[in-house]
Amino acid sequence: MDIREITAQVEREGGTLAQVRRELRKRIIGQDRLLDRLLIGLISNAHLLIEGVPGLAKTLAVTTLAQAIRSSFHRIQFTPDLLPADLIGTLVYHPGSGGFTTRKGPIFANIVLADEINRAPAKVQSALLEAMQERQVTIGGETHRLDDPFMVLATQNPIEQEGTYPLPEAQVDRFMLKVVVGYPDRGEELAILRRVARTDQPAPVEGIARPADFARLRELADRIYLDEKVEEYIVDLVRSTRQPAAFGLDIGNLIEYGASPRATIYLTLAARAHALLQGRGFVTPQDVKGMAPDVLRHRVIVTYEAEAEERTSDDLIALILESLPVP
Repeated sequence: MDIREITAQVEREGGTLAQVRRELRKRIIGQDRLLDRLLIGLISNAHLLIEGVPGLAKTLAVTTLAQAIRSSFHRIQFTPDLLPADLIGTLVYHPGSGGFTTRKGPIFANIVLADEINRAPAKVQSALLEAMQERQVTIGGETHRLDDPFMVLATQNPIEQEGTYPLPEAQVDRFMLKVVVGYPDRGEELAILRRVARTDQPAPVEGIARPADFARLRELADRIYLDEKVEEYIVDLVRSTRQPAAFGLDIGNLIEYGASPRATIYLTLAARAHALLQGRGFVTPQDVKGMAPDVLRHRVIVTYEAEAEERTSDDLIALILESLPVP
């Protein structure tokens, strides 16, 4: 297919995404960037880590998305006493028959909201890691495939760290995007007050899409045209986090570890999904630049020297994006 044919197909399929966006905005005000990232995660069949202080509609956005696409949904409140069996399920013994039956846990759903994921101990995080990476779980020696699509949306609170278990880098790397949710502006907060500060029930969300629609969109996203120069730009962008001096950047002393090749894969997938969301059949460098902070911020580990200078991974990624030539 040439670019014109792909673009025409993208325009035909764009109606579904526009309808889903409309339903999400019935309840969510002023978090368009978060809503777009949720849709990009669905199109890419990937997982998202959402970070923000309480009260920013993170959980509401996820539950609304599940309703809008008529998918199965489970919310898991992660706590220090959570066990792996509470997540994936367990075998139940029946004294009468002397046999066991499998009771599946809440991980068996299209969309799983892992609320405050950093409050769970290491064993639970390990069980979730297998589910995210392998898209299957093991219960009593038997392997069970998870639903398709399967997306974990994990939230964590950046300001309350007492009683938390920091996520291992290996697990954080399984999330395609780390989305940082900020406060709404004055106009948005005024709109929230007028629409939400009521005692009656919020407007119902209409289920106008199905998980199968996003399986079709995933196939379409894979056909989005990616020029060779844009491919090279993606590779150079990721490599500059590992070898900044080779790209004329004097920040080598501020980066402990750069992004792995998984970042290259995820940045490509995210850029294609972003182009699809914008109604285009081809990827531009702006698609790559727009998605790079969310793909890279949790994969670029800064040094103690950077922390002493109060330089974050976001600061370094912004510097790289400003310095690297755009094709």
